[in-house]
Amino acid sequence: MSSAGQMPPGGPAEGAGLARALLESGSSENLSPSAVNRLLMEFLMYFGRAILLFYPVYLTGYLGLSISWVLLCMVMITWWKKNRQWKDSRIGTAIDFVDNESQVINKELQGALQMASWIHFPDVEKVDWLNKVLEQAWPFFGMYMEKLLRENIQESVRLSSSALKTFKFTKIHFGHVPLRITGMKAYTHEVDHREVILDMTICYESDVDIDTEVTASIVAGVKGLTLHGVIRVILEPLIGQSPLVGGVTFFFIRRPTLEINWTGMTNLLDSPGFSSFSEETIMDIIASFMVLPNRMCFPLIDQVKVDQMRFPLPRGVVRVHLLEARDLVAKDTYMLGMVKGKSDPYAKVIVGTKQFKSRTVKENLHPVWREVYEFVVHEAPGQELEVELFDEDTDKDDFIGRYHLDLGEVKREKEMDQWFPLDDVQSGEVHLKLHWLSLQSDASLLKESLDGYACAMLAVYLDCATNLPKDRSEITQHQKHGKHQKESRLTKKVDNPNSLVELSVDQDVQKSKVVYESKDPAWEQGFTFFVHDVKTQQLLVQVKEQESKSQLGVLTLPLSRLLNTSNMMLDQNFPLERSGANSHIKLKATLRVLTLEQPPPKVILTPPQPQPAPQTVLEGSSSPSAALSSSNVPTVQTSPLAQGADPQNGLNKDYPSHHRGSILAETWGPSSAKTNMRRYDSHSLLSENSLASSRFDISDRASYPEALRKHQGSLGEINLTVRYATLRNKLIVLVNSCRNLFRCSENGTDSYVRLYLLPDQSWRHRKRTHVKKRTVNPIFNDKFEFDVSLEEAKTRSLDVAVKNNRMFHTRERKDIGVVLVDLAQMDLVKGLTDWYELTLAGTKKSS
Repeated sequence: MSSAGQMPPGGPAEGAGLARALLESGSSENLSPSAVNRLLMEFLMYFGRAILLFYPVYLTGYLGLSISWVLLCMVMITWWKKNRQWKDSRIGTAIDFVDNESQVINKELQGALQMASWIHFPDVEKVDWLNKVLEQAWPFFGMYMEKLLRENIQESVRLSSSALKTFKFTKIHFGHVPLRITGMKAYTHEVDHREVILDMTICYESDVDIDTEVTASIVAGVKGLTLHGVIRVILEPLIGQSPLVGGVTFFFIRRPTLEINWTGMTNLLDSPGFSSFSEETIMDIIASFMVLPNRMCFPLIDQVKVDQMRFPLPRGVVRVHLLEARDLVAKDTYMLGMVKGKSDPYAKVIVGTKQFKSRTVKENLHPVWREVYEFVVHEAPGQELEVELFDEDTDKDDFIGRYHLDLGEVKREKEMDQWFPLDDVQSGEVHLKLHWLSLQSDASLLKESLDGYACAMLAVYLDCATNLPKDRSEITQHQKHGKHQKESRLTKKVDNPNSLVELSVDQDVQKSKVVYESKDPAWEQGFTFFVHDVKTQQLLVQVKEQESKSQLGVLTLPLSRLLNTSNMMLDQNFPLERSGANSHIKLKATLRVLTLEQPPPKVILTPPQPQPAPQTVLEGSSSPSAALSSSNVPTVQTSPLAQGADPQNGLNKDYPSHHRGSILAETWGPSSAKTNMRRYDSHSLLSENSLASSRFDISDRASYPEALRKHQGSLGEINLTVRYATLRNKLIVLVNSCRNLFRCSENGTDSYVRLYLLPDQSWRHRKRTHVKKRTVNPIFNDKFEFDVSLEEAKTRSLDVAVKNNRMFHTRERKDIGVVLVDLAQMDLVKGLTDWYELTLAGTKKSS
């Protein structure tokens, strides 16, 4: 944030900060010489900057010159610096475009053309047939919507306010442009076997024309709107009779984007000051019906319960530890932007409609928060965790990065503790620790947390109420068994109450929607609460009148009562206290114990133990010792597996085993105990058919660096996309990214990825990405193409190795880990994107 009133570098403010740093450093007993030198250099730099800035001012006053000369010099220096930055930015942009031409073009195409999701994601399908069905049925959809607006929405608007009693739709036309589905993804393996989940990316750029009339002089309308979002459709339960599906549920996983072109009196809403407000208000209305946890449900058979469809139990709970961040972008500047400072970062953690804000850490590019948040997850995969970082400012906070994480990944891994790179900024990472908690109905698992975390979750489905009193006066009359005649005449007549429900567990208060003019209101909404002490906490339900906020009835439900019920659930009509004689409220309360799930154990493959084998005497040698002494003779001992084909890996039977490289030879077959020699190809090392340098390093596991060999745990994972382009007859491999790589130095790892399409292993067939420096979570986004037919590609295997660009030692491997992908086991036409775990010996797909 720009702040001209702050002290320049070298002033008292920064001097005090440096003094604090010296005191903090001096408090350590083990102060290293490098730390002392660093502090001294910082002090000298601050002192030199102070002299450089203040001496011209002192000299101007000493010589009796006008202050205008100082201001003129500052203006010239500022202009020169801005001009230089502009030139450097242009040159840097051009260089970056040349180095990353494909990525820049793809990014621009995605933003400008809004290309369909099936182009970018192989598991998203193009559904032209469905768009044709929508186009044919669109006029009938318009007829249905016109009936819905006139019979239902119009009446609801009239009841919402006395000023809108004459509201009506004068024209309803949904246009000729139908809704388009630009991509659809189906979930069948990750979900229950009795349901099908479809994610549809929708695009609605409509020529809709709707006019309304509030009064004779007030006319408003909408002429054209644009809606983009991802809508999830759930078909459940699947049944063995017609119509095969018990019900259909659909909702938006995240809030869609909406743009509206207003007409009539509402043209004012198109102005910059009102457009965002009006569209946000409408989005809030849409979210109350169709954005999680709210759903639109259509049961197709009588046996399906609407409450279970509309508000099913959540998938689980995610506990987010916001630990720290590092290398954030500095947004604060001093001296008209000439001197860069730091930032005052804070974070927003968002899941669905729930949002938390962390505390602000002043003047720090490496903030530490150590804060914990808990979120209810209704759909996983689908819902995302969003972390946004901002620099706090007096006027407008500056954006300094964001990260999105699909909670389905947390559900699969159970526990994640890693650094995540921030998007849309030059640098920065955020450290998150995430735990997945499952919902259990076993009361014996209940255990209160000593750290203040929730131990249970309460889910409440608010159904309806019956025989509510008209207002507070009716309750008083009922209690007094009579009412004074004069007081009765002065009381305002109310036909039926406009009621809402306020539910609370301690300080957590949530409100329902308002149902207008009904003694038997139906809310049909769901709510969730975190519980910390089941024995003492209770659910308080208050039915209130909308305008006066007076109570129409109260219900108190101790949570300990749920522990003794079947399945820890109560579903019944409860009598309301301080209400009418026969006033009841119907709700379902379900208690679930939060259980911390342990991550699945990571299986680390180890190479087979060497077995004794007969010694092979080389031709021309008179003894085994002579054979072993001839270490430079280009010969290789073959294993039984190397002599034949491996049908599981799809390797060519006629291909020699020594052409598969040392990694495959030592991993997939027993080797001799005395073959501790380097393996070479029989041809020249620089010939076309020779092995690549990464393939003839020292053969056994001892060739890896000691730090890598002694490392316990995962070496990292790599994300690959493999698909076959049938129109171009090419196999396409996208190296997307890696995560949690083995850290080769304090600054991270300078990594790149090398690929072979086996059995081709010559220099000509070698593919490699560019190098990503000083990171253990590199993002490559590199694409490689192989000229092979589809039939041939199904017989090949993809050999992928992640390497460190800086070698530990001249005779040691650069491999961090390898993975072998069997293309015969994949549907190449459909394609697949997945994470694969890196190992030193063998392959293993990440679960």
